Amino acid sequence: MRVLHQTWAGMEVHKKDVQVCLVTRDHQGQRQEEVRTFRTMTRALLAMRAWLQAHGCTVIAMESTGVYWKPIFNLLEGHFPVLLVHPAHSKHVPGRKTDVQECRWVADLLEHGLLRGSFIPPVELRDLRDLTRYRRQLVHPPSAEVHRLQKGLEDAKSKLASGATDGMGVSGRAILRALLAGVVSPEE
Repeated sequence: MRVLHQTWAGMEVHKKDVQVCLVTRDHQGQRQEEVRTFRTMTRALLAMRAWLQAHGCTVIAMESTGVYWKPIFNLLEGHFPVLLVHPAHSKHVPGRKTDVQECRWVADLLEHGLLRGSFIPPVELRDLRDLTRYRRQLVHPPSAEVHRLQKGLEDAKSKLASGATDGMGVSGRAILRALLAGVVSPEE
């Protein structure tokens, strides 16, 4: 297979650490690799980035699940081309059991152009998504509380949702105030 890069890195990302396999190919074509483990704290990640830059790394592929890749990607973005690889795309070869073997495998696949990176939107769009999600969290808890209230009333054999179109509308709130005041007659 054709080699696409002279210096590249494969990463296996986890919550507390990241294994990095840095591979270089010299002018004679000799392949050398070095594997290091870095903690995922900012100081360690900055040291990792400096190490990769010092060795002239030109491209990185990282394998990760969940959200553990985000701080690492954000720190490397703009300094290197970074491919975020879904683990399902690189797990098809049996026998790799350790994280070190995994980061080496990712580096091997990257070396030959056999990885496809996930779509990562530009930073402006990611920021807008985060802001939108945060707004939704701020707006939706009241609806969760309304559902919790209606469930509590249902458990207490009160069918507020049957008597009022909107349990928290004008009529629904009036019914709730009456119940809290001790009125139990539906007519009242």
